[in-house]
Amino acid sequence: MGSRRMSTQIFPVRLSAAQQDAAYFHSYNHVGIHEEMIKDRIRTEAYRDAIFAHQEAIKDKVVIDVGCGTGILSIFCAAAGARKVYAVDASDIAVQAREVVKANGFSDVITVIVGRVEEIQLEEKADVIISEWMGYMLLYETMLPSVVCARDRWLKPGGLMLPSFATLYMAPITNPDRYGESIDFWRNVYGFDMSAILPLAKQCAFEEPCVEVITAENVISFPILVKRIDCSTVTLEELETVTTTFSVPSIMRAHLHGFALWFNVSFGGDASCLPKSKAASNGTIPLVLSTAPEDPPTHWAQTILYVYEPVELQQDNLISGTFTMSQCKENPRFLNVHIEYR
Repeated sequence: MGSRRMSTQIFPVRLSAAQQDAAYFHSYNHVGIHEEMIKDRIRTEAYRDAIFAHQEAIKDKVVIDVGCGTGILSIFCAAAGARKVYAVDASDIAVQAREVVKANGFSDVITVIVGRVEEIQLEEKADVIISEWMGYMLLYETMLPSVVCARDRWLKPGGLMLPSFATLYMAPITNPDRYGESIDFWRNVYGFDMSAILPLAKQCAFEEPCVEVITAENVISFPILVKRIDCSTVTLEELETVTTTFSVPSIMRAHLHGFALWFNVSFGGDASCLPKSKAASNGTIPLVLSTAPEDPPTHWAQTILYVYEPVELQQDNLISGTFTMSQCKENPRFLNVHIEYR
């Protein structure tokens, strides 16, 4: 199982908000990040299926694709019969998106706009807003506020948001293999004692969230609902700080090595607290894109917050505490995460 660490680098305070945004959008000029997202079939096919499942709401209507990237979601919408698609991206990848649109014969339907959605001007209101805005821990990169801005500026009353709802979950985990590879490894290195490195290894694992794939076998409690977002009504203020208290029993005897976070998004219905097999109140089963440990892995994987020292748990031991995630004041695209547990 591979792993990646989330960068905790903070842009120097001397950078203006415009400079911070420029650096962020520049990072999306590289084709590799778009290749990774498009090759994530679970992600891309979920969006494609959601678009065609809502074809009645899209056909002959106006769509805004916020953060269009290479333009794949805009093309799906055009193929579903949209009258007009405004594909908006502040990254220079939009220049290539314009060529992709032309090569596929959709130039009369899709207008690619290079610019920030907060600043662009459109000739008409939209019936649908679609965006793949989710980051690690759901809110990393803080793209959702741009979607909210587009909604408030351009979406018609009663218009459709895709995705419609998002839910962030957390659970304590055990991961002895990972702990052994990263921490216990230093106890014996090619036959030599390098345990003097242990405190530094623990501190590095403790200070920085890690993006890696775990499975349901690593999860040692029922999931904790951290945040539910209704994309049609969420406010910018609501996204500045997310906090929750928790108290869950351990479902097995194991060592607590950390806490995992993952998210679900649903298209057209709220599947926040329902298993996929259960229908929503209107009798339909919303299409859900899940990054949960029990589901096939996506490029988001799960985000792991490791503890400094593992805690031995017996079955039914209570794990309780407080989790807080807030936008970094120096750069709102980064997150400060604080967790207290006992």
